[in-house]
Amino acid sequence: MTNPNTALKKPVRNDLIRILREKSFRVGDFTLASGKKSKFYLDVKRTSLDSEGAYVIGCLLVEKIESLLKADPTLRVEGVGGLTLGADPLGTAASLIAYQNGYQWPAFIVRKEPKGYGLGKWVEGRENMREGARVIVLEDVTTTGGSSLKAVERLREEGFDPALVLTVVDRQEGAEEFLREKGVKLASLVTLADLNSAT
Repeated sequence: MTNPNTALKKPVRNDLIRILREKSFRVGDFTLASGKKSKFYLDVKRTSLDSEGAYVIGCLLVEKIESLLKADPTLRVEGVGGLTLGADPLGTAASLIAYQNGYQWPAFIVRKEPKGYGLGKWVEGRENMREGARVIVLEDVTTTGGSSLKAVERLREEGFDPALVLTVVDRQEGAEEFLREKGVKLASLVTLADLNSAT
């Protein structure tokens, strides 16, 4: 069933902040994937797997990539995706909205370990991209940047060229500096500070 009030609405950043606050943002005592302790937890999959959330994220990811393309004429995009599991819905959402906007950006998934049968692939969707394709690595949340780097390194090993990491939420806990040292730029849609300041 469609909602005629939201079906064609162009999302803005505040829509993403609202949905993340409603669905993904939790306060308490948590241990993050990096091992760090935190008073805040973001389960972005609760947003990215929601119909409205996926649409908003997809639109904003494409809008952000378009702005990056305008700012850097040398930047090319030939695929979007990242490390399973958090990036899976992001790649699909961005690829669909990109196609709607006239771009051919196939989605891909970087496995955490190679497929144990068949072709033993690390990167699903690679057949839709040329060898050496310039790709954007998507991430749901960045803290230290460790997960993003795993995806970047695996893509490099598989012959692709990761142009940058684009995350839905940057917790601003060192990922930008860490990735820069590894030769990768980080861009984000929102930060943890944005979510904390929203009321």
